[in-house]
Formats: sequence, structure tokens, C-alpha cells
Amino acid sequence: MQALPGRLQYVRIGVVTFPGSLDDTDAARAVRYAGAVPVSLWHADRDLRGVDAVILPGGFSYGDYLRCGAIARFSPVMTELIPAAKAGLPVLGICNGFQILCEAHLLPGALTRNAKRRFIHTDVRLIVGNTATPWTSGYQAGRQLTVPLKSGEGAYAADEATLDELERAGRVVVRYAGEAPNGAARNIAGICSEEGNVVGLMPHPEHAIDPLTGPSADGLGFFTSAVAAFAGSGLAAGAEVAQ
Repeated sequence: MQALPGRLQYVRIGVVTFPGSLDDTDAARAVRYAGAVPVSLWHADRDLRGVDAVILPGGFSYGDYLRCGAIARFSPVMTELIPAAKAGLPVLGICNGFQILCEAHLLPGALTRNAKRRFIHTDVRLIVGNTATPWTSGYQAGRQLTVPLKSGEGAYAADEATLDELERAGRVVVRYAGEAPNGAARNIAGICSEEGNVVGLMPHPEHAIDPLTGPSADGLGFFTSAVAAFAGSGLAAGAEVAQ
């Protein structure tokens, strides 16, 4: 999937940095590759700076004390992000970001210790299931992606009723092709909110935007999809300035 032309660079996507974040720089790079402007947001910020979308990156926010994402969920920036997400702001949580979204109850379920209690660092194949979100609209359903997975507590878990509802409503955004290496329920790698604007996944699309630095460029579509959604609507925060 190709990056979008430079003329779309008025789309502004916030990337939050928490103490312990590892992949915020990579997420910002992916945003630039997609043709948008990354906007740095700090965990202590109480203002989202008028961004069009937000990415919660991977890492070990606040040292993963208590539970992964449990402290980050109460950070000042999240007090702004939670109502904004409920009002429709597109949010992408990657790895630790997915854990934070679950802790914040923006997504159901939880991420638990991997099968065999081992940290996993490997490339995985994913199958795209939902292309109706702002983060996956550039893909075709059934598309297979190769992206890295690196986590110790990445096994998605939820009660059977929740799992059934996610399946029924088409809210499984990406699924591991074959058996999930971390023991995730029903091989779920990523899900979305009821409205579709909030997406969380454990694998790292930001590490698969260029074959020179990753296993593929398959992950770039998460970022170009969001940029294209705003560029097409003309509703991006910087659209008036760009015009």
C-alpha cells in the first residue's frame, strides 16, 4: 500500500508518549510515511491540541505497574481522550496502547499473560476482518498482513458473551492466521469499538511500513486509511490552512 501524496499533510495525528513508551517515535514515523503530520502529546497534557486522530503506542507505560495500562488509563491526557473517543475521535491503540484502551473501557476485554508465560517477539500473519473502521478502510476484507508481534501480556481474553457479540457485530478487526502464538481467545489480534472509531491490536503495524526496516509494508494501510478518511471528508483540523 503506497503512502499518500504530500498534499494531504494537513491531517494531524497525535501520538501520545507515556513514561515507558517505546514505539512513539515509530508511530510518528508511520504517520509521516502516510502523508500526515504527527503531533506529539505528553501523558501530562490536558489538551489534545486539536488533532484529527490519536495513536496510543506500544511500550511499558508507567513500568506496567499494577497491570499493563492500568496507571496510564488515569493519566491527564486520557481524561481528555476518553470523552473525545466516545464522541467519535478516531483512536488507534497498538500493543500497550490496546491494553490502555481496555483498561479505560473504550474496548471490552483484557490482555493477559501469553501462553506458556513467555515474551513473544516474532513476525505474524494477520487476516483483516473489518474494513469499516477509519484505520482499516484502505484494506480489502480477507487481506493477509505480515507484521511484528512483541509482547509478554498480549493474549486477548473476554467472557464468552463478549466474544460472541464481537463476532456477531463484525468487531474483530484483525485475527491471527492460524493459531495465535500468545493463546488469544478465538485468535483475536485486534478489535474495534461499537462505533468503529476506536481500534486496538497487539501486533505492531508501525514496524511494517517499509521492507527496508520491517518484514513488509503491510502495516502502512492502518495509517493511510486514517489520513484518507480525513482528506476525503475535508474535515481535517488543518484543512482550512492547507487550502
